[in-house]
Amino acid sequence: MADSAQSISHQTLIEDSWSRCERYGLQPHSIPSFGQPAERDVNELLERQRSLVQTTQREVLPYYENILSNSSCLILLADSAGRLLESWGDRRFVDPSQQRGFNPGASWMERDTGTNAIGTALASGQAVHIQRDEHFLKANRYLSGAASPIFDAQRQLIAVLDVSSDSYLPPSHTLGMVKMMTQSVENRLILNLFNDDYFQLTFNTGQDNLDSQWAGLLVFDESGLIVSANRRADNLLGVTLTRTRIDQLFDVPLLQLLNQPEEQPMLLRAMGRHRFHGLVRRPLRPRVQPRDFRKPSRSGQHLELADIDQGDPQVNKVVRQAQLMLEKDVPVLVHGETGVGKEVLVKALHAASSRASSPLIAVNCAAIPAELIESELFGYEKGAFTGAHQKGSLGLIRKADGGILFLDEIGDMPLSLQARLLRVLQDRSVQPLGGGAPVPVDFRLICATNRSLREEVENGRFRQDLFYRVSGLSVELPPLRHRRDRQALIQRIWEQHREPQQWAGLTPDVQRLLDSHPWPGNLRQLSSVIQVALALAGDQPVRAEHLPDDFFADLDVAGDRALPTNISSKVAKVSPPPVAVNQPLRSQFEACRGNVSHLARHLGVSRNTLYKRLRAEGLYPS
Repeated sequence: MADSAQSISHQTLIEDSWSRCERYGLQPHSIPSFGQPAERDVNELLERQRSLVQTTQREVLPYYENILSNSSCLILLADSAGRLLESWGDRRFVDPSQQRGFNPGASWMERDTGTNAIGTALASGQAVHIQRDEHFLKANRYLSGAASPIFDAQRQLIAVLDVSSDSYLPPSHTLGMVKMMTQSVENRLILNLFNDDYFQLTFNTGQDNLDSQWAGLLVFDESGLIVSANRRADNLLGVTLTRTRIDQLFDVPLLQLLNQPEEQPMLLRAMGRHRFHGLVRRPLRPRVQPRDFRKPSRSGQHLELADIDQGDPQVNKVVRQAQLMLEKDVPVLVHGETGVGKEVLVKALHAASSRASSPLIAVNCAAIPAELIESELFGYEKGAFTGAHQKGSLGLIRKADGGILFLDEIGDMPLSLQARLLRVLQDRSVQPLGGGAPVPVDFRLICATNRSLREEVENGRFRQDLFYRVSGLSVELPPLRHRRDRQALIQRIWEQHREPQQWAGLTPDVQRLLDSHPWPGNLRQLSSVIQVALALAGDQPVRAEHLPDDFFADLDVAGDRALPTNISSKVAKVSPPPVAVNQPLRSQFEACRGNVSHLARHLGVSRNTLYKRLRAEGLYPS
């Protein structure tokens, strides 16, 4: 796999390539041969690869057409044997003696063309950037290029995508750009193969980057079997995913995934450890007509500060202080666990501020690829680098001028950019990449993190001077399990997500379960649980069997302390005794002292199924 080679340093990669070139009998003064393909062979090659070329051109290039605005830039597509299939761009920078090297069928394998981005990417199995003097053949040293392998749905290396130019290509930015393009091609190849009849799950570390090319992609059928996955999914989870059941991978019941509203992100826990955000898309040709999950219009309204402050003293203090400091131009740093509502708080603060009519620019510092974050934040002048839009870019900081800049997950900002951000905060001006005069900016600053920035400073991962710049007022949103207004929040979120006809509400047992839950995913998890429960309950009251299994898994971790007392008078703190085989359900239920989790495991069924059986036999209230 390509990812296994990523530990090879760039210097080692170049040295290995030059050694191979010497073994091939090449000399620095050798002339690249580019192979000697016959016209018939080239025509057959292009016919075989027509689908790949069309996928690249139709599905990917429109999103990156700004790359071609630089006339000295070429995008090249080659097959797994290094033979050129297609190129897009202007060839005017190509040396006249090498024009045939840019025609279909030309070979860019190292044995024919020496060290180069395409050939070296194929030889190493990883994305590479080759600067001018790193080419083995002197004839190629007018070129600079970055290339990344393309893998199909079966994880076979089938092609290479390359960006080449005769001008200087910033290695990290160009490499990040070509990796993103390659991931787009790979995702499209998977979706072309598994489309109409399969479910799709995209997932990532943050909710804001679910539409990114860097998101993990899983394709699964109605039985929950994963039939395909992209390499990013493997990297996020640390396992190879194909032919795995999705409900064994994530702590979420298959029924919940199949019924999850399409445009509603959900919180996922993988293998009991990793937490992600996910989005499910249904088949284009569903076997069963899906229910309309559109929320009532009132749920789409912006939250106000009164919606956030439901009576908890600590939250009330956070809201009052943050609102005051924002108007005084004092930076606010919001701490809190994942899912406690940091972004929701910021949106409400913006709506209540004197800058409500000006933009709120939210930047997830963990979601933007490291290679692109500098140009995204600070902007760039036209022609600053290959791929730069011909009109340049303002950058997100300048877009916040007059409004509020929200830097989420600021603890994940690379150290190299922290110094630039510090200068912006000190000078209140931004200098775009590529030069130009600094541009004044006026914004209020809010940052958020789920890390301890003090510990990050002590460990050398966050600048101390920047820490004091962003933490004028440091506040912390409490986790849901510690909030005194938990019941009011549950009622408010139920009201937000219910459909107009859903008036039945929550049964007392469910209210008690929700109130006693440890909520490791906080408000985001609560919102997801209530949405799933409402979808499964329909017009009926929400009962325990409508709650997802991972909800009860968290209760297991918490010691089953929240099970309703009218089901289990006092659940034993020790493990329940063994349950006799072939006994009536009532006897088995009593034998395990009312511990629903233990009995469900013994019977090999889900808690939801067991609750239905208990209710049918009168052992659980209707």
